Amino acid sequence: MRRRRQRKYDDPLCHADHPRPRTRREFLAQGFMMGTGAVLGPSLVTLPGGVRAELSSDLASLVAGCGITAQGAGKIPFIAFDLAGGSNQAGSNVLVGRQGGQLDFLTTAGYERQGLPGDMVPSIVNPDTQTNDFVDTTLGLAFHSDSAFLRGMMTRISPATAANINGAVIPARSENDTGNNPHNPMYGIASAGADGELLTLIGSENSDSGGNSMAPQSMIDLTKRPTKVDRPTDVTGLVDVGDLTEVLTQQDAVAVMESIYRISDQKMQAVDVDNNPITPDDVIKDLVKCGYLKSADLADRFGNPSTLNPLTDPQIVGATGIFTDAEFDAGDRSAREFQKTASVMKMVINGFAGAGTIEMGGYDYHGGRRAEGEVKDFRAGECMGACLEYAALQNMPLMMYVMSDGSLSSNGAIDDTVDGRGKGEWVSDNQQTAATFFLVYNPAGRPTLIGATPEQQAVHQQIGYMRPDGSVETGGTPAANNVNLLAETIVLNYMALHGENGNFGTVMPDHGLGNSTLQDSLTAFEPIVNGTIGNPPT
Repeated sequence: MRRRRQRKYDDPLCHADHPRPRTRREFLAQGFMMGTGAVLGPSLVTLPGGVRAELSSDLASLVAGCGITAQGAGKIPFIAFDLAGGSNQAGSNVLVGRQGGQLDFLTTAGYERQGLPGDMVPSIVNPDTQTNDFVDTTLGLAFHSDSAFLRGMMTRISPATAANINGAVIPARSENDTGNNPHNPMYGIASAGADGELLTLIGSENSDSGGNSMAPQSMIDLTKRPTKVDRPTDVTGLVDVGDLTEVLTQQDAVAVMESIYRISDQKMQAVDVDNNPITPDDVIKDLVKCGYLKSADLADRFGNPSTLNPLTDPQIVGATGIFTDAEFDAGDRSAREFQKTASVMKMVINGFAGAGTIEMGGYDYHGGRRAEGEVKDFRAGECMGACLEYAALQNMPLMMYVMSDGSLSSNGAIDDTVDGRGKGEWVSDNQQTAATFFLVYNPAGRPTLIGATPEQQAVHQQIGYMRPDGSVETGGTPAANNVNLLAETIVLNYMALHGENGNFGTVMPDHGLGNSTLQDSLTAFEPIVNGTIGNPPT
């Protein structure tokens, strides 16, 4: 008998039923490539020796007068994971049930389709403990207890952080193996008010969405196109104050640019033609004055690149960090994904960017041993957990969304290798088993599901449902069979966390989510802030 060749999990995927990859998205989904803007200030090449301006004590008030924010827009940070290729979300990772919610269990055949053998289905009750040993609600949202996503997250999340997390799952079909799914809600999140000190949106891929999947056409605003950030050098290269910090100290550079601002301001005030100010006066003054002041503010806060660098943040990398130096510097696929995640989460959670997409490739992992999917899902879970734990360390809330283009199914064949863990092998693409989910971290306590009873809360934690055979009920919600509306549902839930879902029709005037009653049924949580961070809900 021919022995089955053991492939390396990060080798490119060559499927017999897939054409040769031709596009960037196809190369990414099959693992042939890994997922991959600048803010400029004026540059001065030479300065007279001994120049030192008096540093103003009221820089902050001047900055405020120009409308330059120092803490972004004050909205909840938002990070999306885009798993290119059609990963498993439902059943083997997040539990998805029938109309009664996650724990309204499917049939054994339905769970087998989702990769779980009969002796691992969540409906089994242990006769000794009278508990469902395969249901884990550590993060509020119910996961299969052997979920690779969950196992990965728990390697990075502390018990205290886990206690303040909750989530929701959305059963929804999307096309297999294509970036044409308009999954990415980033522009909608920006329209809802998310913004950063330096950038509005970032993404690890140089695309209009910042990831693999497209953004809905109705949401796109290319003036906010995501800036590519997928490694520490991308982060440290975002702010360029020219040569000032090379020839002067950071403090001197700030003082020089502030002096330029004041000189320009004085000259503008002095300009008068026949006692009539320049027209349009306010516009011209703002362009001149605030342009220099913005550069002074950038130099003040970011002239030292270590301010942005995840490598020098001890909470991210090092002996006490989320990642060890060895993990971060290993030079393998995991290290690249950790570096990408660290770069995006540093920018978003600290308010330097309003929202960010982390694209991870190689999730078209059917046709081989189950072990490959488990290893890749575990790695993705580590990155998800890192974002949640870093939010906790910064005492910041976070909404984290996980999406993929399509899904896959099992025929019941078991992979008994160590990494396969005795689960069903993924044998084919299957958009019918697809789902997305989001997790919310709240420093003030676990987010509260909408509903007065456990039964009501269960149907807000699972927005839509699956049929007993493990396929999406396409009539369950508007999002179940329309990816555009799935993205809108995520924006709705983001706004609801701020108590602003009543404004959804204004922010998304052409939405397809119906009236306020229907929108309420598509919303998972009570608000965790009132409008902006720092305002507790009433």
